[in-house]
Amino acid sequence: MRQIALDTETTGFEPSLGHRIVEVAAVELVNRQLTGNRFHRYINPGRASDEGALQVHGLTEEFLRDKPGFHEIVAEFLDFIAGAELVIHNAPFDTAFLDHELRLLDMKPLTEYCGSIVDTLRLARDLHPGKKNNLDALCERYQVDRSRRTRHGALIDTELLAQVYLAMTRGQDSLNMLVEPAAPAALQPGGGAVLDLAVIAANPDELAEHEKQLADIDRISNGSLWHRLQNA
Repeated sequence: MRQIALDTETTGFEPSLGHRIVEVAAVELVNRQLTGNRFHRYINPGRASDEGALQVHGLTEEFLRDKPGFHEIVAEFLDFIAGAELVIHNAPFDTAFLDHELRLLDMKPLTEYCGSIVDTLRLARDLHPGKKNNLDALCERYQVDRSRRTRHGALIDTELLAQVYLAMTRGQDSLNMLVEPAAPAALQPGGGAVLDLAVIAANPDELAEHEKQLADIDRISNGSLWHRLQNA
């Protein structure tokens, strides 16, 4: 199974107000293993970032001035994510911006190019209701090292997200850990597993107590299942 952990940084928080993407990154997982394949581009949005957004990602207008526009990287981006399941933290935010960029180019929405989308924020809220579920909190909860994350950046965030997603979905606590399959139980010729179980017989007091319980059940019902099976 091919999955892509994806993140964007933007000039603001609402595409309907003209805000644009300034950075997009994606890392590939195949069968729940990072492959090392990645996509990462800074993008010239053609406008300045709001102060709040700039405080988050630190990508200044001067830094982005010589970077390509989204229209120059879109084909390469869509080719990288084609057919994959996207793993995004707070997916409605990123997909709204990506759909906005695609719409400006008269292109189809994001869901037409990928297989499906997993929102890890929604998944985290289901797993941990009432707790903080931002990426920093999830890294701490699942013991994912985020020491390199000095500020928000799409590439580092996708790498952390991939590790958090694997931990949340319990397939793998560490990207470097291989889970050994359990050895199958030995089978008898008839197909049943051979289990070495100790059989402990009930003592007379326990048998008497058992019969007393069954008698009580018989008085208030149509007869205990145990007695009905014995009589049958």
